[in-house]
Amino acid sequence: MTAPPILSDKNDWFANWFDTPYYHLLYKNRSVEEAEDFIIKLTDFLQLPKGGKILDNACGKGRHAIHLNKLGYDVTGLDLSEQSIIEAKKSENESLHFDVHDMRNVYKENEFDAVFNLFTSFGYFADEADDLNILYAVKKQLKNEGVFVLDFFNTQPIIQKFDNGYIYNDSQTIDGIEFNIHKKSEGNIIIKNIDITDGHKKLHFTEQVRLYTLQNFLDMFAKAGFIVKQVFGNYMLEAYNVDESDRMIFVVEKGG
Repeated sequence: MTAPPILSDKNDWFANWFDTPYYHLLYKNRSVEEAEDFIIKLTDFLQLPKGGKILDNACGKGRHAIHLNKLGYDVTGLDLSEQSIIEAKKSENESLHFDVHDMRNVYKENEFDAVFNLFTSFGYFADEADDLNILYAVKKQLKNEGVFVLDFFNTQPIIQKFDNGYIYNDSQTIDGIEFNIHKKSEGNIIIKNIDITDGHKKLHFTEQVRLYTLQNFLDMFAKAGFIVKQVFGNYMLEAYNVDESDRMIFVVEKGG
């Protein structure tokens, strides 16, 4: 018997924030070149079959998925944000498709050679069990011996900063819109409060990410039935260092 799908709550912070134009405006200067270079290095390392099928979970407007497709892969991009998928669909072709989907649910079973979850698109849910549900869903969607790549920021330096009284405040104006940002730590969650002034409009959004450590991830992967093959520490795919690396980039294989 198939489990009923997990339904997203429109009141969830990510359902609200990611579907607004302000989210894309705030992060519009993310480096496309860095993302494309990372994808080239990653696919060279993975040696996926020519024309192999890749699922890009939490794909946003599709920048990683589009580049993967240009490299010759058959790519499906999924995201909860309807507005992001509307934009991504402008780039669709016979081997590049996008769909609105909650990554806690299975999209297609035994379909993909690889599943990617990039740029800290994990750890958003209030219930930690939902993150484990993502891993279970990923495993079901992979072919035998398929690989899962999860890219997350390295939490150890962040934890140390906040333990030492670190305070983050930032203000910036982009296209005439003012963003005031404050980060704080509550338990094992980083909360980013974003206050926006757009003319006479004042809006407030939050981002929340759970501070999963290396050991937390290793435990979750083991529980979900994955075998960890490699952990990289940055987008250059250099070795991971717990105290100094920028990222934790896990390459794991579907186990038995």
